[in-house]
Amino acid sequence: MGFFISDAMAEAAAPAAQAPGLAGLILPLGILAVFYFLFVMPQQKRNKEQKKMLDSLGKGAEVVTTGGILGKVSDLDDSFVQLELTDNVHIYVQRHAIASLVPKGTYKARKKAEK
Repeated sequence: MGFFISDAMAEAAAPAAQAPGLAGLILPLGILAVFYFLFVMPQQKRNKEQKKMLDSLGKGAEVVTTGGILGKVSDLDDSFVQLELTDNVHIYVQRHAIASLVPKGTYKARKKAEK
């Protein structure tokens, strides 16, 4: 069988594979850093702004819910907000369902447009 593979090649030991070390970690750590700065940080910032907005809610604030309902806050507690939609029409929504505050006068302008 010596004529297929030379005896010297068959008996030679394979070279030891080197561990990648620090150079092998640079790419995965770079990818994690990019994902953190592109996705995690902006989401945390939006969550902080939303929490700050919900904490600043008070009676008389004009808001829009995540469902698109425009109303004026008439009562609130820790979990729910009572919104006045029109005269003598009130609904309760969960506090976290408030999407944004609208400028003062938006609610009144909408009521005038309905009449």
